[in-house]
Amino acid sequence: MQNEKSIAVLNTLIEINNDRIEGYRTAFRQTNEEDLRSLFSRLGRTSQKCKAELVQEVNRLGGTPIQGTRNTGKVFRLWMDLKLTLTGKDRNAILDSCEYGEDVATNIYNTAIIERTNVLTIIQKKMIGDQCRMITSDHDKIKQERDTVLLDK
Repeated sequence: MQNEKSIAVLNTLIEINNDRIEGYRTAFRQTNEEDLRSLFSRLGRTSQKCKAELVQEVNRLGGTPIQGTRNTGKVFRLWMDLKLTLTGKDRNAILDSCEYGEDVATNIYNTAIIERTNVLTIIQKKMIGDQCRMITSDHDKIKQERDTVLLDK
């Protein structure tokens, strides 16, 4: 029973990483600016690394890693495509959308750390805490880029 609860938490984090991976693929396609493309590639790799660690842990626990993304993530990416079509793929609009996605990811990680800590082992808590710090750092990079655009206007 304990493994099932741990697997459920880990699968939630796999799913948000899948959302981040797809979100950064979408953002990459929406811009021709090389600095943003490079940034989005790096941030997508953060989630690929996190996902690989989480999948390995779910497998170790005898679970099945979740495939795909959250429905809300799919809707958000559709909205992002529409918004960017209407704004002409504006740098600020792209970064603003990415920051929103990062807010969602950090909130889900923080919820896992704070509210689900009783179903996780010490090793799982450390892994999730390390991942949360990486994702928070990614959020801060996006926010810094977006704030720079706002200052330049």
